[in-house]
Amino acid sequence: MTDLADSGPAAPPAATPAAAAAEEFERLRRAGLEAQRKGELDRAIESYRRCLEARPGEAAIWNNLGVAYRRAGHYAQAVACYRRSLELEPAESNFLGNLGNALKDLGRVDEAVAAHRRAVAARPKDAGAWHNLGIALREAARFAESLEALDRALALDPKRRVVAWDRAISLLHLGRFEEGWRAYEARWLLGELPDRRPEIERWRGDDPLGKRLLVLPEQGFGDTLLALRFLPQLQAMGAEVWLECKAELWRLLQPAPFVDRLVRLDEPSLEPHRRVSMMSLPGLLGLDDLGRLPPPAPLAVPRAAAAKIGRLLQPFAGRVTVGIVWSGSITFKNNRNRSVPLERFFGLAEVPGVQLVSLQKGKPEEQVRRQRAQPLVFDLSPHLSDFADTAAACRQLDLVIMTDSAVAHLAGSLGTPVWNLLNFSPYWLYGSQGATTPWYPSMRLFRQPRPGDWDEVFRQARAALGGFAERRLAEKRAAAVNRPS
Repeated sequence: MTDLADSGPAAPPAATPAAAAAEEFERLRRAGLEAQRKGELDRAIESYRRCLEARPGEAAIWNNLGVAYRRAGHYAQAVACYRRSLELEPAESNFLGNLGNALKDLGRVDEAVAAHRRAVAARPKDAGAWHNLGIALREAARFAESLEALDRALALDPKRRVVAWDRAISLLHLGRFEEGWRAYEARWLLGELPDRRPEIERWRGDDPLGKRLLVLPEQGFGDTLLALRFLPQLQAMGAEVWLECKAELWRLLQPAPFVDRLVRLDEPSLEPHRRVSMMSLPGLLGLDDLGRLPPPAPLAVPRAAAAKIGRLLQPFAGRVTVGIVWSGSITFKNNRNRSVPLERFFGLAEVPGVQLVSLQKGKPEEQVRRQRAQPLVFDLSPHLSDFADTAAACRQLDLVIMTDSAVAHLAGSLGTPVWNLLNFSPYWLYGSQGATTPWYPSMRLFRQPRPGDWDEVFRQARAALGGFAERRLAEKRAAAVNRPS
C-alpha cells in the first residue's frame, strides 16, 4: 500500500503576488495528484518538480514525487524522495511505509523491514502498515515473521482481502499446506481472476465418481503445467476429466491420457456436471504432505514437433546443447525480481563444448537480435509456435538453464535436466533452502545467497556447467564410437 499526501481543498482566488504564487503552487499540486490518479506519471512528476522549485521544504510533495517515481519503476529516485520527506517530517509514518516499499523494490529488504517496523511502531493499529511489514518480511525470506505480521493486519481489518491472499502465500512458503490451500481460495476475492463458466456448479471435493469435471486454467502456464499432475488422480476416482485448454497448450495436451476431453476457451458450455479451477485441486484432493505428492503429469511430444526441432538442432549434435530462458511473462507483477538480461548467460557460452539455444518467447526474445548474440546463442524461438514445439526442444536438449517461468515446469514435467536460477525469495513451490524440489525430480535449484545477488548464482551455474559438459561430451563420444557403421 502506498500513501499519497493531500493537504486539503483548493485555495480561494488570489489577491496579492504572494497569494498568486500560493494559488499557482496549489494548482500544480492538484494537477500532480490528478495526473497520478489517472496514471499519467510523467505529467505528475513534472507538476511535483515545479512545486518543489517553488517550495523545496514541502515534505508532502517530496512524498508524492516518490510515489510517482515508484509507480514509474524508478525505485532509487523514489527512495531518495522519501528520505527527503522524512528529513522534513521525521515522525510521519506514512512516509516511512512508502520508503519501506521502495527499499523492498530495490532488494534492500533488511532496510525495508526496519522502515516498516518503525511505521508499525508509530501506527500499531494500522492494518496497512502491518500488511506492508508482512510483505517485506516475506521478501526477506522470513516467512514465520511474515505470517505473524499478516495475521496482525487481518485481525485489525478482516475485510482487507489482499492480506488474506498474502497470508496464503506465506503459509505455503512455510509448508503448512492444509491451511495454505484453504487460504489460497482468497485469490477469488481480489477481482483479478475471471470467474469462468459461473453457470456451472463448483466441485467442492465430494465423490466425483461418474461425474464430468470441467477443469479450468486460471493463472499462468506454469501453474497449469504444475497442476496437471492431479488430473490422473481425478480419473482414478472415477471422474470424466474435461480440461479447458488455451491454444498454446492444445497440441501438447491433445493426446494426454489423463484428459478425456479438451475444451477450447471460447467453446460453449457442454453441460459438465461440475467445474473446478486447477489451483484448487491440491486442497480439494487433500495434499497436506509432500510425501503424497503425485509425480509430474506424463507429457507426449508430437512427432511432427520432434522432427522439426530435431532438424534445427542437428548442426549442434557434437556439442552440449543448453536451452536458456531469461524472463517470464513481462505482465507478471514480480517478473523483474525473477528475471535477468540475456547478457547474464554469455558467461555460460565460454564453457568448452557448450552451445546455448534460446527458448525465450515474448518481448524479451528481442534481446538476441539487439545484442547480436548469434552464433553464441542459437535462436530457436522463431520456430517455437506453441508448447508442443518447446517440449520437443526440451526433450532433445542436453540441459535447460533458466530463470523461473513456465518452461521450468515444462522441462521438469518432461524429466529434462533443468537448472532453475532463483531469486532470494522465490515462488513458494521451491521452499527456502536446498538444491532440489519434490515437485520436479529432474530440477536443480540455484539460489541467491542474498537479495539481488545474481553474480553468485551464475558463478555457481557456470562452475557446475563445466563438469556437466565434460561428462556429456564423453558420453556423446562413447556413443559415437559404439554406433554401428
